[in-house]
Amino acid sequence: MQQPNHLAAHEMMEIHELLNFKTICAAKAKAMDGLVTDKHLKQLIQQDLQQSLEALNILQALLTRAQTQ
Repeated sequence: MQQPNHLAAHEMMEIHELLNFKTICAAKAKAMDGLVTDKHLKQLIQQDLQQSLEALNILQALLTRAQTQ
């Protein structure tokens, strides 16, 4: 199945909402990382930060591709 060449307006809006949410998640994880002393919790926060950054890259690439088509 072929991927569509463009996104509808509501799809673009939802991607922007996801970008905002993941940006907040990444900022919170980054801020909490410096405050946490428990090793297990610190590892979970770092994992959350990494996943948030990966999601941000994917969402940004999706938006860029949709806007150039």
